[in-house]
Amino acid sequence: MTVRNPSLRAPFCAAVLLSVALLNGCAGARELMLVGIDEKTTWDDAGKLVNGAPGKDQVLIVDIGGDRLAPTIVAQLPLMNTVFGPPTNLQITPDGKLALVANSMDWVADGAGWKPTPDNKLYVIDLTTDPPKLVDTVQVGKQPSGLSINRAGNLALIANRADNSISVMKIAGTKVTLVDTVAMGEQVSHVAITPDGKRALAAKFPGNKVALLEIDGDKVTYNKLDLPVGLWPYNLDIAPDGKLALTADNGFAGAGDGNVDTVSVIDIESNPPRVIDKIVVDEAPEGFAFSPTGKFAVAALLRGGIADKKAFFYTRNGTIALLKIDGKKVTHVHDIEVRALPEGIVWSDDGQYLYVGNYLDRDVSILKLEGGRLVDTGKRIALPGHPASMRGRAR
Repeated sequence: MTVRNPSLRAPFCAAVLLSVALLNGCAGARELMLVGIDEKTTWDDAGKLVNGAPGKDQVLIVDIGGDRLAPTIVAQLPLMNTVFGPPTNLQITPDGKLALVANSMDWVADGAGWKPTPDNKLYVIDLTTDPPKLVDTVQVGKQPSGLSINRAGNLALIANRADNSISVMKIAGTKVTLVDTVAMGEQVSHVAITPDGKRALAAKFPGNKVALLEIDGDKVTYNKLDLPVGLWPYNLDIAPDGKLALTADNGFAGAGDGNVDTVSVIDIESNPPRVIDKIVVDEAPEGFAFSPTGKFAVAALLRGGIADKKAFFYTRNGTIALLKIDGKKVTHVHDIEVRALPEGIVWSDDGQYLYVGNYLDRDVSILKLEGGRLVDTGKRIALPGHPASMRGRAR
């Protein structure tokens, strides 16, 4: 989530930890998702940001593998995190054994109030222990934000918003090492790695561009190739087959303004890769994810959920836009209403269920894919706070 105030536009995030799924290698043990709870931040009726005191944030570990319609919270960890930033500041390795969590912003006193300031920490959590435990804290760039782990589980990339850079992290067991820093020339909010591990795409949020990076082992190179996408690309994802990438073009620096926005379609197979289409969606797409099957993608639309309640475009509830993928043709199928300020979104491993974190309502909507459309199951996961970010394991 971003804010109109440029000093807070950067993500402060520090949600931590998560999962233990493979219990002694048992197949199909548990299917976990991570939910970062931010209890410091809200908005008043005029749409003004209200920052409270820290100390009540949590990271939840939620098991969605048993009963899809009645997931269970299996752990609550008292860890700081924030709604400022893409809801992709954390991820579990593909084998479920390790979690990396970017702590984007520190939270400091400001007279009688509070304010965020850039941090530079990456938390490394061993998920094989009971309970999971922090095993290392690694210094990375300033304001580490959206991050991604490759399919091999041995490399992670982190977008550092205050440093205009990407940190390259080598993963070996529980040892995570900063091996390089790639200068990007301007602010980057999120980075995604292609399934073959040979390329990455980085969202240049204020620059309205996506940068292409080349990967050779743990050497990452930016050859200054940028692709023009829609306004304020904040989040992005890559199809499971590696042929397409889609960007959530957030518009208006991360807030609703009553105008439609877009999802840009990038043909990665082209030489060089290029933007081949832009799909119109409702305002302020932020949370974004391809389904595990690659046949669909979803964008969480914030709309005017944090606007002045007297504004013509104020809308209490957000929506989820369902996009159908047919080869390289992307079609906007329909929108389905969820609840207030939807942020993180997580697909179940079978691609049949979608979990949507509704920040202002402190719950998670459970949607189901039926006949090529999303339907609301009517089920919710009640949470002990505001869900700022949600993510499962890298696939």
